[in-house]
Amino acid sequence: MGQTDSYRHKGLRKKLVDSIRDKGIVSEEVLGAIGRVPRHLFMDSSFINFSYTDKAFPIAAGQTISQPYTVAFQTELLTVQKHLKVLEVGTGSGYQTAVLLELGARVYTIERQRQLFLDAQKTLGPLNYKPLFFYGDGYEGLPSFMPFDRILVTAAAPVIPQSLLKQLAIGGILVIPEGDSKGQRMIRVLRESEDQYQRTEHGHFSFVPLLRGKNQ
Repeated sequence: MGQTDSYRHKGLRKKLVDSIRDKGIVSEEVLGAIGRVPRHLFMDSSFINFSYTDKAFPIAAGQTISQPYTVAFQTELLTVQKHLKVLEVGTGSGYQTAVLLELGARVYTIERQRQLFLDAQKTLGPLNYKPLFFYGDGYEGLPSFMPFDRILVTAAAPVIPQSLLKQLAIGGILVIPEGDSKGQRMIRVLRESEDQYQRTEHGHFSFVPLLRGKNQ
């Protein structure tokens, strides 16, 4: 996989940003981040010519690199600002991680698939993206690093894990797809106080399932 980001790639990214804007993403910060991350470097070389189409594609360990619109949609719901402490559950390819870092967040990212955990470090490091990487069970989050200003879950859970809700700072936001294999709703949770959470629903999506435990 070559580490080049050519004028052609940049031009294709601009078209991708325009198409995501047309689909309803309004945050210029999010659109700018999508425009800066070289998505083709996060993908298998056999898909490289499709890097800037607005589609999901397979990556290792039976997982996918999310559709750019979905990445933008989740990121917009999260309302990331500079220096916020963000927990990302499901590093995957590292593409979403890079988008969060482009927005100036301090990113703690956890991945249960060992191969993806290692591959994402190899991809993000040379691009000068520096999240804190963790290999572990995303269901459990990272209790020793709580609280988090934002939590983003990139896989679908049948119900929102209580462990993640507890790790959210008061005033913090969690975004997660909730549902089963037939499809999910995108949920945004605002923690209003110690025991009060405001939940809103934001359309239907399809994600791989959030699984428990670590996978060698």
